[in-house]
Amino acid sequence: MENTWFVAMIWIGLALLASVISMRTAISVALVEICVGVIGGNYLGLDPRTEWITFLAGFGAILLTFLAGAEIEPEVIRKYGKESLCIGLLSFLLPFLGAMAYAYYIAEWSLDAARICGIALSTTSVAVVYAVMVETGLNQTDLGKIILAACFVTDLGTVLALGIIFANYNIWLIIFGVVTAVVLLVVPSVARWFFSTFKGHVSEPEIKFLFLILFGLGWLATSANSEAVLPAYLLGIVVAGLFKEYKDMVRQLRTVTFALLTPFYFLKAGTIVSIPAIISGFSLILILLAVKVAAKFIGVYPLAILFKFSHRISMYTTLLMSTGLTFGSISALFGYSRGIITQDQYTILVTVVIGSAVIPTLIAQWFFQPRKRDLQGGWQK
Repeated sequence: MENTWFVAMIWIGLALLASVISMRTAISVALVEICVGVIGGNYLGLDPRTEWITFLAGFGAILLTFLAGAEIEPEVIRKYGKESLCIGLLSFLLPFLGAMAYAYYIAEWSLDAARICGIALSTTSVAVVYAVMVETGLNQTDLGKIILAACFVTDLGTVLALGIIFANYNIWLIIFGVVTAVVLLVVPSVARWFFSTFKGHVSEPEIKFLFLILFGLGWLATSANSEAVLPAYLLGIVVAGLFKEYKDMVRQLRTVTFALLTPFYFLKAGTIVSIPAIISGFSLILILLAVKVAAKFIGVYPLAILFKFSHRISMYTTLLMSTGLTFGSISALFGYSRGIITQDQYTILVTVVIGSAVIPTLIAQWFFQPRKRDLQGGWQK
C-alpha cells in the first residue's frame, strides 16, 4: 500500500511544476495541469482512482464552477442582454447539435456518448476568455463585457444540458429541483445577513456557510443522477452581486480553490488521457475540432455582423467563443466516471477541448486582436 503522504507529495509537486510552466509560458495553468497530468498518468503511474484524490478533484470542480458563476456582473447582463443572450445561446446550441450528430451518425458512438460529445464541445472557456480580456484590457470595454456575458450564457446552457439530459426522473429529481429553487431564492438575503453578522472571524464562517450549501446541493444533485456543478453554477450566479461587497472573502476562496483543489481536478483529468488513444484517434480529433469551430462560426459570426460588429471584431468574438476548457473537461469526465463513454472516447474529447483552448485563442490574438483605433472608433460599424 502506498504511503498517502508520498502520493500527496507527487501530486502537489506536479501542480507546482504546472504553475511554474504556466508563469514562464503565459499559458493557462489549467491547460498546463491537464498536460502534466497526461504525462503523469501515462509515464509516472499516477492513479486517479484514489478515493481522497477523487473527492478533492470533485470539490475543485464544484468550487471552480461556483466561482465562474459568481464572476457574472448582473448589470452587464441587463445592459447587453440581447447581444449576450443571442450570441451565447447559438454558441451553445449549434456546436451541441453538430458534434452530437457527427458522433452518433458518422462516428457511430452510442446516443448517450454522442450527447456527452455534444455537451463537451458546446462549451466556451470562461477561464481562457477572462484571462485574455484582462491581459488586453478589454474587460473594461463594452465589447469585452459582451463577450464575457455571452460566455456565461453558453456555459449555462452546457451545465443545464448536462443536468437535464442525464438526470434520473424520479422523486429525487423533484426534491432536487424544489430545494434548489428555494435555496437560490433565499440565499442572497440570508447570506447577506450571515456575512454581515459573522464576518472577520479567523475561522472564516462565511466560507464554511457557502461550503455547507454547495455540499448539500451537490448531494441532492448526485442523488438525482445529475451533476453537482449545476447547482454550484446557479448558486454562483445568484450571489454574484453580493460577492462584489466581500472582495476579501472572494480572494480567500479563490486562493483555496486554485492553490489546492483545482490542480487535483485538472491533473486527474489529464491522467485519464491515453496517449495511444490520441494517436489512433487523431483523425477523429481533428474532425471534431473542425466541427466545433465551424458550428461556432455558423452561429456566432452572422449574429455579430447583425449586431453591427466590424468584421475584425466579429472574427475576434467568434474565435474566443470557440475556445473550450473547464466545462468541456468537466463534461467529459462526468461521462467517463458514469461509464457513458470509454477511456478512448474520453481521451478524444479532452484532446479536442485542449485544442480548442489553444488554436482559436492564438489565431484571435495574432490576427484579429482589436486595435486602439477599432475601439476608439467604436467596435460597432
